[in-house]
Amino acid sequence: MRLTSTAFAEGGRIPGDLAFCVIDPAAHVKLSENMNPDLRWSDAPPGTASFALICHDPDVPSRGDDVNQESRTVPASLPRVEFFHWTLIDLPPESGPIARGEFSRGVVARGKPGPAAPRGAKQGINDYTGWFAGDKDMAGQYYGYDGPCPPWNDERVHHYVFTLYALDIATLSLGAAFTGPEARKAMAGHILAQATLTGIYTLNPSIRL
Repeated sequence: MRLTSTAFAEGGRIPGDLAFCVIDPAAHVKLSENMNPDLRWSDAPPGTASFALICHDPDVPSRGDDVNQESRTVPASLPRVEFFHWTLIDLPPESGPIARGEFSRGVVARGKPGPAAPRGAKQGINDYTGWFAGDKDMAGQYYGYDGPCPPWNDERVHHYVFTLYALDIATLSLGAAFTGPEARKAMAGHILAQATLTGIYTLNPSIRL
């Protein structure tokens, strides 16, 4: 099975219109168009009953002490953890390619609604839910896709891994506010094939991609 996009090639830079934030010379960052990328796949195995899609960033700082702090940097050597940007499940097997902006357009304060999604699919909450939990203006449940917004002072380039799973079941039994790790657990034993596409992104102006 193969997963591709016209927005970026494997290992290529993710365009700013697919990100949550872009560089702003005056304020470090500003909100962007936050559109989901277009995605197409081929060679799904016989017996595929549904698809699931997960996008995660494995390069998120494990500590936030230096994140977005003036005159400080997040060292590349700092241990990293995963951050889930999109979890889409129960996508019918006859579904065609996903269009750019089909599932997400713009940043929605307090999060987009869910879990119902286009094509009869379902979307889980992403990790901006926890990130904004203490922000009175932004706190909420962030369903669906919300794109890259790595720390603007991070020395490390972030990788965004889109993984498409072909499953042998039509529906995953998950609650309304499910997460990426919960979807991964529910898929165990039902994966017929999988394919990945990885893009890179940074908001650190000192890093040239």
